Amino acid sequence: MYTDRVVNFRLQTRFHEENDVTLFHGDCLALLKRIPDRTAGLVVTSPPYNNRKAYERPQTLDEYLRLQRLVIAECVRILRVGGSICWQVGNHVNERGQVMPLDLLLHPLFAQHEQIRLRNRIVWHFEHGLHCTRRFSGRHETILWYTKGDRYRFHLDAVRIPQKYPGKRAYKGPRKGEYSCNPRGKNPGDVWVIPNVKSNHAEKLEHPCQFPIELPERLILALTRRGDLVVDPFLGVGTTAVAAALHGRRAAGADIQEQYLQIAKQRLMDAVEGRLKRRQPGTPVYEPKPGTPLTTVPVGFALRSPDKHPVELRR
Repeated sequence: MYTDRVVNFRLQTRFHEENDVTLFHGDCLALLKRIPDRTAGLVVTSPPYNNRKAYERPQTLDEYLRLQRLVIAECVRILRVGGSICWQVGNHVNERGQVMPLDLLLHPLFAQHEQIRLRNRIVWHFEHGLHCTRRFSGRHETILWYTKGDRYRFHLDAVRIPQKYPGKRAYKGPRKGEYSCNPRGKNPGDVWVIPNVKSNHAEKLEHPCQFPIELPERLILALTRRGDLVVDPFLGVGTTAVAAALHGRRAAGADIQEQYLQIAKQRLMDAVEGRLKRRQPGTPVYEPKPGTPLTTVPVGFALRSPDKHPVELRR
């Protein structure tokens, strides 16, 4: 066991409620079983998709779902009443190339728990990824947000985004002429446009399926308060723990890959010491300037008419 203290920051490998962060090396069920009932304010994670990645254990889809059932049951147990679970998933693709949306397969595993309520199915949209040739390229994944019980914590003001029309005024009624939007910003809605972590992303590390800090950060700010425990059963390189530490929350997570936990440890030290490399929340999605070599259609490429049909080759 190791203990690091940076500005009274307590990071350990064995779970204790006094830890600022727990980085557990091993099966997530072993960590979850060490966490007492109704202790966590939020569980947020992105489990493996059973797509034969190098960090995944080979298993059938039925075996995968049985494991997810066990993990979900433990997460429900450790979650306090009024807390939230956020499960971020994409698609399982079988050996025949058939796409199976994991949120549709996993929702029944949550719904079987009497106190669990689905509040949102959030679409995370991004512009980059695998270029498919036999189906449309996937450019979104989903987040299932559940609460335990009907009364739950939701801090909308903590995650508002700029209004699209901040100068809009009411044109009739008793508020005619007054600004009609909320001056604190608008609800971000259930479609989140946040760039995924690819090669040129400021947060890119060794994990092949890393998600951006801004994703769990928005959930943590909206669904918890300072000092709450945030649990990520499939921690990877520690993005959820980093987001929690940046905002004064405690965190606990597990991974079976020791090298990922070492990266997570370093990221946490960078976060508490103020030197973490990250994409700042709210940064506009990059749009290349027209008329540059990057955006000019090369000679020989097909030009397209407004109806999207090729009309000619550029000469």
